Parts: sequence; C-alpha cells; structure tokens
Amino acid sequence: MKLAITRPLAFLDLEATGLTIGFDRIVEISVVKVSPSGERSTLTQRLNPEMPIPAVVSAIHGITDADVADMPTFKQFAPALLNFFGNSDLAGYNSNKYDIPLLVDEFIRAEVDFDFRSRRLIDVQNIFHKMEQRTLAAAYKFYCEKELVNAHSAEADIFATLEVFESQLERYPELNKDVDFLHKFCSMNNNVDLAGRIVMNDKKQECFNFGKHKGKTVEEVFAKEPSYYDWMMQGDFPAETKQVITALRLRKFNGA
Repeated sequence: MKLAITRPLAFLDLEATGLTIGFDRIVEISVVKVSPSGERSTLTQRLNPEMPIPAVVSAIHGITDADVADMPTFKQFAPALLNFFGNSDLAGYNSNKYDIPLLVDEFIRAEVDFDFRSRRLIDVQNIFHKMEQRTLAAAYKFYCEKELVNAHSAEADIFATLEVFESQLERYPELNKDVDFLHKFCSMNNNVDLAGRIVMNDKKQECFNFGKHKGKTVEEVFAKEPSYYDWMMQGDFPAETKQVITALRLRKFNGA
C-alpha cells in the first residue's frame, strides 16, 4: 500500500441485526489492520446480539439466530477487539455513517472506553462518491476489474474495500497518500455527533439536524423546551448522540 502511515490503519466491516444506530446490534465484525511496515493482520468474529435477527436481514447477510447462539456477546468480545485495534486509525466503506457509529454505540453499551475522537477516519465510500458515484460492488468492478463474490459477508466486503482503497490511491494522483489528508477528504459534513443528529452551523454553534427543531441551536431548544432533552434521552437515539447532548446541556449549566 503506497500510503504514508505512522500508526496502524484498521479497515472494518460490520454485519448487524439492522440499520438503526441506537437499536440494532452487531452480529459479525471483520477487521484488517495494516501496520506502517505493510504487515496485515485480520480479526473476524461472529457475535450474539442478544436480540432476534429479523429474517429479512438474515436473507441479506446469511447469518441466523442459530449461527450466533453460542457466540460471545459484544461486551464479552470488546476487550479483545479494543486490544486488536490498539491505537489504529479507522477505515471502511460507509464507515463514517454506519460502521463506526454502530461500533461506538456497542462500546458505550458495554461500558468500555473506546476513544474514537483521537483516531483519523477514512471512508472509502466518501472517496468513491466524490470521484465516481457508485456502490461497493460497482466500485470493486470499476477499480479492481473483478466481480464481488459473497457480498454481505463481512470478511469478503472488507477485503474488497481494502482492494478498492489501494486502487483509488493508484488511480487518483490528487489523493495525497497521507492519513491526515484522507481523513479530511472523507469528512463530508460538519457533524458534532457521529450520527449527524447534531451539526455545527456557520457560527460554530451546535444545532439540531432533524425533526421540528432542525436548524435551531441545541442551547436555544433546551432553554425553551427542557423536556426535549428528556425525550431524546428516552428515545432510540445512539448512545454517543446522548453523550453529546448531555455534554452540551452540562456546558450550559456550568456556564461554559
């Protein structure tokens, strides 16, 4: 890989019970960690989500309740996963919007400290969409001239993502082969939380990005409608989003 990295870069892909961050759970994770020397190591594990996997979802990724009944829960697996990540930066396909928020939610739920904010994030889909506007299977065919076999298997998808990323670096000379540059290039929004429910406006104020208060500052809404905070805390919002709004609420109380 012709990429300047000073610490490992971990490519990850998740299969889950669904797509709702804050509700759904991981059933399989696969990580390919690339070290600065170019050495690669892989960790793939199925997990018991402690909730039923809908049949419509099993039909997509092929993982059923029976397949994960005897697998460890995320909380049981979390220490080994955290150890495998080490100080790695993170990469994946649509990872900034889905895999990383879902992973962070699982770590929070397991009460394991996972400091994602100190890590650079590279989303191969964001590079692809900015350059070509396609899907993973099309990206694999376009960049690697191969058909994606066994799609929606976490390991197959993440190896394909890694190959696509390597081809992108070769194809586009304007992409600096530097993690800091790619981290900024892949940031397509001004999110305050990973799920994008809270965003920063032009005045550097945290604002709601959904619902009846979209565009209003968090501080303004919580001042005029304190119950909105309670409603969010009781709802199916991602745990990390709840941490963000709690920090913003406390900041106001503390006069920051």
